[in-house]
Amino acid sequence: MYCIKCGAKLSDGQTVCPICETRVYHPDFIIAEENTYPKIPFKSEEFNRKGLMFVLTMIFLIPFILPILLELGWRSDVSWSGYASGGTLIFYTAFIMPYWFKKPNPVIFTPVTFALVIGLLLFICVETGGNWFMSFAFPVTGTLGIIVTAAAALLYYVKKGCLYTVGGFLIALGMWTVLLELDIRTTFNVSTPFFWSLAPLTILSIIGVMLIVVAVVKPLKESLRRIFFIRNTKI
Repeated sequence: MYCIKCGAKLSDGQTVCPICETRVYHPDFIIAEENTYPKIPFKSEEFNRKGLMFVLTMIFLIPFILPILLELGWRSDVSWSGYASGGTLIFYTAFIMPYWFKKPNPVIFTPVTFALVIGLLLFICVETGGNWFMSFAFPVTGTLGIIVTAAAALLYYVKKGCLYTVGGFLIALGMWTVLLELDIRTTFNVSTPFFWSLAPLTILSIIGVMLIVVAVVKPLKESLRRIFFIRNTKI
């Protein structure tokens, strides 16, 4: 018997060529396969994740349903229980529900979360007999939702230019604080001797402009990469 690779003569009992270390095949020998790892059944990561999400969902159903059932049994009406159940639903939608998916899309969950917040604020406004929803809650929450959703969409779909997106988001957030203060003054007739929104507007705008400048000036961008050990990220 000879090696099929180098042609060296082999004895009948050899299983590996002593010269080139090629494995020898002989039809009369039965070589048992060796298991390099124990064959232990295991649950996939997908199964474990969905099992955990199911348990968390069941846990969140308790504070969502229980207040409504208690109030209906007590006074046959839904008022304060709507606050608790609505807050629970918002928290679940924002922080738990996305993990049902392998790759949750923030462009979907972000506006849905803000829509639920607007719905809860409308419910509170109606229950309390207020008139501040259209003049305050809706424009303030809706504008913030648009800003956050736009930033999430750019960060999710655009693979480069993160510094531009973050810088623009901070500037827009600073402008939103001005809208917040103006709506507070108009809706609730609150008068203060100074505009507090100028402070966050100035700070956020300065930081946002600095990030945009860093994105434009390549040496600054490379220095940022080295300082913070940022690799393989198109900032």
